[in-house]
Amino acid sequence: MSIVVNLDVMLAKRKMRLMELADKVGISLANLSILKTGKAKAVRFSTLESICRALECQPGDILEFREDRD
Repeated sequence: MSIVVNLDVMLAKRKMRLMELADKVGISLANLSILKTGKAKAVRFSTLESICRALECQPGDILEFREDRD
C-alpha cells in the first residue's frame, strides 16, 4: 500500500503505549491496532484529529505516502 502508518514511531517518540492512546482517544485497542499495523482501509478525520491531539503531532507525522515499487 502507498500510505504508510507511522503510529508506532510517534508512540515511541512520546513514550506512550498503545493502550494509553486508546484510552485518550476513546477508540478500542483492536481498532487502534488495525490502524497501527497498516491494515485499516480508512480512518475518519475525527479519529485522526483525536490521535494528533493526544500525541501532539500533525497528520503528516502519522501518515506517509510512499510510491509503490513493482
